Amino acid sequence: MSREAWNVDPSQTLVALLRRRAAETPDRGYTWLSQGEEAADRLTYARLDVRARAIAAALAGAVPPGERALLLHPPGLEFVAAFFGCLSAGVIAVPAYPPRSRRADPRLRSLATDCRPRAVLTTASLLARRAALTEQVPELAPALWLATETLDDPDPGFAAGEISDIAFLQYTSGSTGTAKGVMVTHANLLDNLERIRRAFGQTPESVVVGWLPLFHDMGLIGNVLEPCYVGCECVLMPPAAFLQQPARWLQAIGRFRGTTSGGPNFAYDLCVRSLGPEARAQLDLSSWSVAFNGAEPVRRATLDRFTEAFAPSGFRRSSFAPCYGLAEATLLVTAAQGGPDEPLVSCGALPDGGETRIIDPDSGSPVPDGREGEIWLSGPSVAAGYWNRPEETRETFRAVSGDGGGPYLRTGDLGFIRQGELVITGRLKDLIILRGRNLHPQDLELTAEQAHPALRTGGGAAFSIEHGDEESVVLVHEVERRAGDLKEIADAVRRAVAEEHGVRVADVVLLRAGTIPKTSSGKVRRRTL
Repeated sequence: MSREAWNVDPSQTLVALLRRRAAETPDRGYTWLSQGEEAADRLTYARLDVRARAIAAALAGAVPPGERALLLHPPGLEFVAAFFGCLSAGVIAVPAYPPRSRRADPRLRSLATDCRPRAVLTTASLLARRAALTEQVPELAPALWLATETLDDPDPGFAAGEISDIAFLQYTSGSTGTAKGVMVTHANLLDNLERIRRAFGQTPESVVVGWLPLFHDMGLIGNVLEPCYVGCECVLMPPAAFLQQPARWLQAIGRFRGTTSGGPNFAYDLCVRSLGPEARAQLDLSSWSVAFNGAEPVRRATLDRFTEAFAPSGFRRSSFAPCYGLAEATLLVTAAQGGPDEPLVSCGALPDGGETRIIDPDSGSPVPDGREGEIWLSGPSVAAGYWNRPEETRETFRAVSGDGGGPYLRTGDLGFIRQGELVITGRLKDLIILRGRNLHPQDLELTAEQAHPALRTGGGAAFSIEHGDEESVVLVHEVERRAGDLKEIADAVRRAVAEEHGVRVADVVLLRAGTIPKTSSGKVRRRTL
């Protein structure tokens, strides 16, 4: 079914779309599970429209359209109201997460320095900490601070804006470098939301269940904006509720008859490790038709383990939807559904409405199907560039191939095309070059974590260091609390990597659980180690 066939105007903005949802399906919307179990809050589309216009009214006059507003909200539906409030005022939303402690937060300060917000939207409890927060981040001191839950006086007269307007700045997670603000327009969002709708078969009868951070692109676009786009129900919980007890996620899918839900690869492994046969027997996952898996390499072994563990609970292998995407392309690029059992998992057919090319990153020349290269993209989902970074925008968003094609977005990701489908192999900047060999750290990390049962799944990082006159490989890995003999574990890692890859590991560093820094989507921040 086309976008027009199911009555969505491709020229409207998200503000106009929300107004329609409020008029046509006013009682549908978002349910918040505060601890991942009991429903603690409800925000219908009708109520969201009122709240958004009230927040826009408070911004009007003090914050001109096109200026930035920083969103500092703990997990909850108040963030959703604040985000749509910015859109309704024509103000560029900048999602962020408030500091977790009273210590300085370098990432928040870097973000504030880069975007220079004119307003800070937050909660009353955080507003009471304004003096302490502005001491940590002085760049926020001149801004207008508003506690959004206290605003409830809507102005009916706001315009919907233009589809070319910047809707929000998505600051990249910084897993391979300094965080940059991706300028995402209404047009980018509407195109990508339509791609998601088609890829996942979303309808007004879908039920989205999510635990991903709302300030992150997968949580915001996939779990908040997509339900509004199709007019369906959405059930959300804090990330911590899932991480503390992974069963809560699967229980919510069964309880609310969720059809669409997912997360990074590690989330599925975490469920397999955390839920025993007795807990699995209490689940009903038969409604789950789209289990998306993205934001980090998708492992076939993970898909196999999860299917084996939860098939008795009604889960179907065909529900898996391995995905590839990035903030610079708004969110989704490709998505598969089920698919053949290949060692390297396909992330789906090449998308319509643009180009996906595999390019030799050194020469800029296209490479034939089946050969690895850098993924270059074009199309209406490709964002406008990086905020206030013209040189980096030119380098990343305005690339021209050796045969004169372009402009393209250089993703920095490596992959190849197999029978018309995209397969992701790694990250260009993460490559380990050892004696002329190109090694993907993810491959070394997978081998390492399987070497001993005390090593935590998704808790490792491989990288190279200069050792004398040559490069050497170092592996850092988290271990369980009662790991046992650490030397035995390190020796097992060295043996496994040597046998599988023919690589000598110069050093194995074992750390307690939770030590390795990760992005909000679960990717290891190798550059910070």
